[in-house]
Amino acid sequence: MKKITAFLLAASLFLLPTIDCFAEEEVSITAPAYCLMEKDSRKVLLEKNSHEKRSCASITKVMTLILTLEAVEEGRLSLDDTLSASAHASSMGGSDIWLKEGETMTVDDLLKATVIMSANDAAVVLAEAVSGSEEAFVNEMNDKATALGMADTTFKNCNGLDEEGHLTSAYDVALMSCELLNYELIFNYTKVWIDYLRNGDTQLVNTNKLIKSYRGITGLKTGTTSLAGSCISATAEREGLHLVSVILGADTTENRFKDAAALLNYGFANYCIVTPEVTLPDKAEVSDSMVPYVSLSFEGDRGILAAVKDKNSVTAEFRLRDELRAPIAKGDIVGSVIYRIKDEVLWEVPVFADSDAEEISFTSVLKRIMKLLFASSKTNQHTVT
Repeated sequence: MKKITAFLLAASLFLLPTIDCFAEEEVSITAPAYCLMEKDSRKVLLEKNSHEKRSCASITKVMTLILTLEAVEEGRLSLDDTLSASAHASSMGGSDIWLKEGETMTVDDLLKATVIMSANDAAVVLAEAVSGSEEAFVNEMNDKATALGMADTTFKNCNGLDEEGHLTSAYDVALMSCELLNYELIFNYTKVWIDYLRNGDTQLVNTNKLIKSYRGITGLKTGTTSLAGSCISATAEREGLHLVSVILGADTTENRFKDAAALLNYGFANYCIVTPEVTLPDKAEVSDSMVPYVSLSFEGDRGILAAVKDKNSVTAEFRLRDELRAPIAKGDIVGSVIYRIKDEVLWEVPVFADSDAEEISFTSVLKRIMKLLFASSKTNQHTVT
């Protein structure tokens, strides 16, 4: 029966229309709160009531996934670890995979269930494994929210079931979604349409129908409860531009997907990532030095978020310090690359010395002479022999 239910859900989603990007200057959104954000810069591209505190249902699991993947990355948890469902975890209602108390499952399978099927029971098992209890885990969720600048958020549980005071905002959801996208492992789950657990006995169908209908989609998480309405954090990437589209409180499931896609369409139609050419010399002249030059390095070309209309106005200028004078140590900042859109300075990336430049002094000159004499002496010895 479980397989049949999942199959019917999958079939119904295939009947929904394909959504793709089309150029538009304005966007019509029916949801009461939304936020469109660019992943790397965290810049808000479009918003409405983005700081209004609201329930977000299972989008809560974005933070649960951040802390779980952080534990995996740090070696505190392994994808192959087998975890046992507690009585508390197996008591969860709503969307779940019907875990029984004492049933075991790997971290990998629990992540599948949490991401793809939005399983509340699986999320609790992961939370208990990371922190010992859901209560301790929720404390860590709130600490992480504070660290990420999520000022509108208070978590009361790890899965998003309706609970008084469990609130966030579209802006905060966008922030934590950007953070989750930094864990490459998450895409092993968020891009999956259908998968299976329990040797094929339990079918998982992704609750995010945009996986099958939106070009460039990378995730991320849906959520629906009576308090929250229909919610989604939808993420997509095209030509280096990674966008996060958050919809909270949509009146229907279909409308949340339409709204999320409309926001993404707006972002891709009106913004782009530009990587301006940087002309950086291999070395720079140094005065009062035992060597005439130091080599240079910087972190490399950087993509700039720009409005499509301004993409030809993005520049990168290398600027050396007024005068380089010894002593200079490898790693010292000796200049910068300045990124601009028109006359607006976006940021400066430091340029470093990639070699040392010792100051000229009597001692340093004497050392150099002695070194040369010693090398010459050794050469002469070998010649005589």
